This record gives sequence, C-alpha cells and structure tokens, in this order.
Amino acid sequence: MNHSIENNATLLNIDDGVASISLNQPEKHNAFDDTVIAELLQHLDTIKQQRDIRVVVLRAEGKHFCAGADLAWMKRMATLNYQQNLDDAKNLALLMANLNALPQPTIARVQGAAYGGAIGLIACCDIALASDNARFCLSEVKLGLAPATIGPYVIAAMGARRCRQLFLTAEVFSAEHASDYGLVHRVVPLDTLDDQLANVIKQISQAGPNATIAAKKLILDLNNDNDDPSAMTSALIAELRVSEEGQEGLKAFFDKRAPSWRS
Repeated sequence: MNHSIENNATLLNIDDGVASISLNQPEKHNAFDDTVIAELLQHLDTIKQQRDIRVVVLRAEGKHFCAGADLAWMKRMATLNYQQNLDDAKNLALLMANLNALPQPTIARVQGAAYGGAIGLIACCDIALASDNARFCLSEVKLGLAPATIGPYVIAAMGARRCRQLFLTAEVFSAEHASDYGLVHRVVPLDTLDDQLANVIKQISQAGPNATIAAKKLILDLNNDNDDPSAMTSALIAELRVSEEGQEGLKAFFDKRAPSWRS
C-alpha cells in the first residue's frame, strides 16, 4: 500500500509497511509551531490505527532536522496569558506522550541542527540515528524557560545527571557526545545515513509484527511509574513563559540583546 498525506508543514508517506513522517519546512530549518504539532498529532493517530504499518520513521527535509520552536510562534506565545500558554503546552506534551507510546517501532533520522523540542522528539523515538554533522542543544534556559514538556523523555534517554549539565548550561553538543549520552544509538557519515536507516528498517521488518509491538509495550509497562507528568510539565512551561524572567528572556532574544540577568 502506498498512501501519502501532504500538509503545509509536514508529510506522511506510507509505503510497504513503512510510515515516514517528514518535517517539511527546510526554509526555516523545520522549526515547529502549533500547526506542526497539530499535524504530527494527526499523523500519529493515522498510524496508530493501521497495524499493517511495521516501522515509523521521523525525518526532516533539508539540511537540519529541527531548529526548535518557530520564532513567530514563540513571539505569539509571549503575548498570551497563563491559561492560553497552558493549553498550548498541553498539545506539545500530548505530542510527546503519543509519540513515546506509539505501538509501532519508531526511528528518528537526524541531520544538522536538533535544538530544543527536537531533542524531545528524538528521545521519544525507540531508535535514533544521526549523521556526524548533527548538533544538539537544550537552549531553553537562555530564554528564561525550561525544557519542561520534553523533560521526562529526555531524562529517560540520557539520565538525570547528564541532564543536569545540559539543561543548566544549554551547551551545544556533538553527535558523538549525543551517542555517548544515550540520546542517539548510532552516528554515521551523512552520505551513509539512509543506508543505515534502511538496515535498521530491514532488521525490524524481519521480526514478528506482534512481537515488536509486545516488546515495546513490555518496556513501557516495566518502566511506567503510573504518574503522567504532562500536567506538571505543561503548567511549568506556561508559568515560565508568562513570568517576568521568561518575558524578559524572550524579549531580549527577539531584540537581539543580552537579557537583564547577563552582565
């Protein structure tokens, strides 16, 4: 079966048991906003209903996987009140939760920049492959914010101790370091990334369809603390966005100046 859905910001292609979700705004480095989040949620719902899909690939067109939040979206969020920010944050939290819990095996194919929320998408995938030119950053604290809604999944991938370093410094780290930290599973030259992806898809496709779904569910069940963090993380980021410091951080970013807390 070949099936394609083309939206404004994303693409979904289903072919021979493989569903590919593509971020499709290379002109703005695939930065995401509420439209992208809504489209991705739609794609995941479509995929979840089709059990003949064996593997899901999350990828991006152009040089960069995802530069994080879209600037226009961030500017708009900075003007909204707490409740509006809370509603917006809940959608992003829902996207992360749905991607993390998708029954089918998921693979992230990462090249170029993967900043902010992009790291959440990667952490929610079962397997992550990166090109050696990939660069990663959890940059939120520089804006007076925190990587809240993605936090549970990033911490699960890299561990609390490593996240203390990366959340608090907002330092850029390489693909090699991302591999060492547990965020990505394999780093290869960019021109061999698709070959590596094809190899992993082949390996998964040779396993029992029901067994892969059961094995993934087993891991989620064994690792489940029965507490949904979405409410807490959504409330935190909404609170930070409307706080004095969050407003100053975002305004300084858009004004291209240092925020007040930097000497």
